[in-house]
Amino acid sequence: MRVRTTARGGTAVWLVVLALAQAAAFLLVWRVAVHTTPGQWIDTVALTGNRIGQSRIDGPVDRILNAMSVVSLLAATAVIGFIALIRGRKALAVTATLLIAGANVSTQLLKHSLTRPDFGIDPARAAVGNSLPSGHTAVAASVAVALILVLPPRVRAVGAFLGAGYAAAAGVATLSAGWHRPSDAVAAYLLVGIWAAVAGLVLLVFQRERAKISPADAHPKAAAVLGLGGALALVASALALLWLARLSDTPADELTRRPLFIGYAGSAAGIAGTIAVVAALVLALVHRLVPRHKG
Repeated sequence: MRVRTTARGGTAVWLVVLALAQAAAFLLVWRVAVHTTPGQWIDTVALTGNRIGQSRIDGPVDRILNAMSVVSLLAATAVIGFIALIRGRKALAVTATLLIAGANVSTQLLKHSLTRPDFGIDPARAAVGNSLPSGHTAVAASVAVALILVLPPRVRAVGAFLGAGYAAAAGVATLSAGWHRPSDAVAAYLLVGIWAAVAGLVLLVFQRERAKISPADAHPKAAAVLGLGGALALVASALALLWLARLSDTPADELTRRPLFIGYAGSAAGIAGTIAVVAALVLALVHRLVPRHKG
């Protein structure tokens, strides 16, 4: 019993650390991207660069974004809850639903309460005000993370890759359509990651003392591949944006095609890399949160 309690306590500590780390990253993204001139400039360059090749991807982008609505979110939440219930996991069904609801409600509250100073970087969108975090991205990411939690172990890794891919496509689509700045999507992923950690703590509270955690249910290789791929994408994004920052004295609409493309592609890599890392962290811990044998 003491060994079981210690293992659960260690998992709880990791979840608290992850929640705090992602909260710190969220604040850093908000502070740099919204409240500094270089941050606003990079976001504006990425948005301006989305026009490169836009005519070729308008169709897929519109389909992805139009599929995200209140009705589709409710339907996805119902499906996720149903998957948990047919597995006999009532606490998991409630927790996954709360994760989705909490992530999306907090996204809307933050979007309308956070301020965005006007530094004259993007006058065309100045009237829009703050757009961080992205609501569409939060919808896709929260559903993807909740899906990882409720799926049975044998298909969990596949679900993690598919969910992360879908959430990444949604985040990049908001950038490609000109709906959101890249920092909006990254912030949404981090917010969902915070809620995932909170959901994990709730699951630990309801976890029975005699629950048996099986190492066979873990997916260390899949989590490592997903996390490493995300980390490499983040490194590529950082290198691209550091190169781009040398031109920060030039207005975004006066840049040539090459820096505009680097700004757009680098930001897209950062978007994809962030959700890959978040999904990898959830996949690495989910077997401890949802054991095969409830006890």
